[in-house]
Amino acid sequence: MKGRKMIEVQYDMLLVLVSYAIAVFGSYVGLNLAIRVPAAKPGSDLYFWVALSSIAIGGAIWSMHYIGMMAVDMQMPVTYNIGMTIVSMLLAIVFVAVGIIIVGRGTPSIAKLLGGGTLTGLGVAAMHYTGMASMQMDATMSYNTTLLIASIVIAIVAAIAALWLAFNLRGNLQRFGSAFIMGIAVCGMHYTGMAAMEMTHTGEMMSMGYNNSSAFTSSLTIFVGSVIVLSLLWAAASYNAPKKATLVFGE
Repeated sequence: MKGRKMIEVQYDMLLVLVSYAIAVFGSYVGLNLAIRVPAAKPGSDLYFWVALSSIAIGGAIWSMHYIGMMAVDMQMPVTYNIGMTIVSMLLAIVFVAVGIIIVGRGTPSIAKLLGGGTLTGLGVAAMHYTGMASMQMDATMSYNTTLLIASIVIAIVAAIAALWLAFNLRGNLQRFGSAFIMGIAVCGMHYTGMAAMEMTHTGEMMSMGYNNSSAFTSSLTIFVGSVIVLSLLWAAASYNAPKKATLVFGE
């Protein structure tokens, strides 16, 4: 089509690694917080630990997502719709919280794990594609259906695994190792979703946008801010930590 061409994107591998790092750190902090949920007293105590663990995991997923988007060289200025960006963050946190409550409370069952994991995975996928829709640039966007479906499946499987790990790990070393696995799963979903994206340049100019330097600065800001928040949550997790984690699915 005249005046239009497909865009072949490239990745800043440093930012890709940064996105993975925040996913791992957030997963580790979230796992340390989530183990408080099964034994938490109903009411404010329960809400406190659910809120902290969902902010840690959901917030880290969101941070990883946006750093991962900024790792892509779109070959054009890109801005983000603030409203949709905030909605995408809330989707991640709320659906992670729903999954934690479903799986972490009451009588454990495989049905609850699968149901809670599926809802959480769909929420994470919704966060991803809402975030993608928030991008404002000189291009139209479409998706490869096969890769789009694959990214959603990965999100669901990753969420089920994450919720199982959250309530079935005994030691700190196990949680630390599991955080690396969760980081791979989260990044796998994100970059599969990015691979599903097909962009066509429209040839129209935007009034303002990010260049590579500003994208790196924005990514660094998100990373540092996330590390600070996660560190504060980690401090909360370390305070009066239980001597033994409660296992949801048995010994």
